[in-house]
Amino acid sequence: MTVRRISIFPLGGAILLPEMQLPLHIFEPRYRALVGDALARDRMIGMIQPRGDGDVPALFAVGCLGRIGDVEALDDGRYNIVLEGLQRFTVRRELEVSTAFRQVEAELWEEDELGETLSLGERAALEMESRRFADAQGYAVDWTAVGQLDDFSLVNVVAQIAPFDVAAKQALLESRGLSARSELIIQLMQFFGRHDGSDDRVTLQ
Repeated sequence: MTVRRISIFPLGGAILLPEMQLPLHIFEPRYRALVGDALARDRMIGMIQPRGDGDVPALFAVGCLGRIGDVEALDDGRYNIVLEGLQRFTVRRELEVSTAFRQVEAELWEEDELGETLSLGERAALEMESRRFADAQGYAVDWTAVGQLDDFSLVNVVAQIAPFDVAAKQALLESRGLSARSELIIQLMQFFGRHDGSDDRVTLQ
């Protein structure tokens, strides 16, 4: 078990998974300070979802440590960055700090999903449900490109970009194993694809 201090970026509706990438536009002063500090040290930032609203909201227990890869520093102090997922972590406690950004003490997970694959049936079910969901939501998707993705990339890309609510995204982040996450994606697409006859989409919250 590895325990480390992590500077965190709480952002609802955005998750990062190991080996995946997350583009971010950084404009708030405290998060510009976060990125500047990370670039001066080890380029590491922890993505985590807040549990509610407010200036200092409670946090979910699990996030993902990422390393800043591509970075564009704009003249006005904003940044465009691409965060590369490394390891998920479980927060042990939040630290008292003088920085504008929050920091936690966290246990890093051991990640071992990279070599996992889906069965032919699992892959077909995920692609079929993804097509059905995308068509229902009116999304234009390059299915030829999707078909060329390996199982690991397909499952985790869909998990990151699917327009689910915060609780659903957190469930995907915390799920262990490629098959389990793929099955959860299918269930969530079926759930979020249902409408009650109004314009309001059902949610898990």
